[in-house]
Amino acid sequence: MIGFAHPALLLALPLAGLPLALRWLRASAVPRLDLRPRDGASRVIDPALTSLGILGLAALVLGLAQPYLRGGSLPHRGVGANLVLLIDRSSSMDDTFAGRTPEGAEESKSSAARRILLDFIARRPDDRIGIAAFSTAPMLVLPLTESRSAVAAAVRALAEPGLSQTDVGRGLTLAIGMAHDEAALGSRAVVLVSDGAAVIAPEVQEALRNLAARRQVNLYWLYLRTKGAKGIFEAPAPGEADTPQRRPERHLHIFLQSLGLPYHAFEAEGARAVEAAVAEIGKMESRPILTRRAVPRRDLGWLCFALAALCGAGLTAARWLERPWAPAHRPKPLLVKR
Repeated sequence: MIGFAHPALLLALPLAGLPLALRWLRASAVPRLDLRPRDGASRVIDPALTSLGILGLAALVLGLAQPYLRGGSLPHRGVGANLVLLIDRSSSMDDTFAGRTPEGAEESKSSAARRILLDFIARRPDDRIGIAAFSTAPMLVLPLTESRSAVAAAVRALAEPGLSQTDVGRGLTLAIGMAHDEAALGSRAVVLVSDGAAVIAPEVQEALRNLAARRQVNLYWLYLRTKGAKGIFEAPAPGEADTPQRRPERHLHIFLQSLGLPYHAFEAEGARAVEAAVAEIGKMESRPILTRRAVPRRDLGWLCFALAALCGAGLTAARWLERPWAPAHRPKPLLVKR
């Protein structure tokens, strides 16, 4: 649909009729032009020049009104998924994989995760991506969207220092609910990015089980393992206590397996391992998906001005080629001496 930035200027459009009332050619010395014989060329050129004048003035007025094609969105078939990135913002994420405060060129776990996720997002233009975070409480950062600039800004905004606690249970509840957006068509997935876990309250576990039973979502856990920490796949040694309080990460892994959802866990002890895990998740979440692509507003004013310039050039050429008929230009009669 066409719109105008300055619609009030369209009131000047009647001025385009001026060539019908005014003659732009120079005056002729012949008092009665209608007595001159009209040839075929004149019958074509005169209306054409008048039309050029009308069209040029109309195009100029339309250009000043600044017409444009309204933006919007169009359906787009691609390959990707509806992904919700659930990112841990506890204070331990601000440490390195070695478990200490970053020094010099060292990269914290949160910085490495953001860098790798930003690269992942940039390479998957067809995904719809939402962002959620959690520490002491879950937080909706960005709902599912196709806008890459909004997603990148949301990921970069998570660079603020984290808090001390890790409420992963309510974070998962929020993320699974986001992933099951009614407008989302195609695969739905939640990617949990965390370096630890905490004990999930029984009522939150029950809410997650009910949610998982109603909503089909693929679940991934990217566990950023700190050097020296117990692995989520590592069985306890004989005699070692195996409780959620002592081994929260292992028991979170066991709990996620029990939800009945398609679930995959990855352990990463460095940036390269994080890159490999994210790439593997990308391969598993590459399915046909129907999304919408934004169509920006397109300016049409330049077309109007170009048309007005062409009309003006045509009239200028006609004026330059004009050959006025006047008595002074008549050839003198030959004098014959007798």
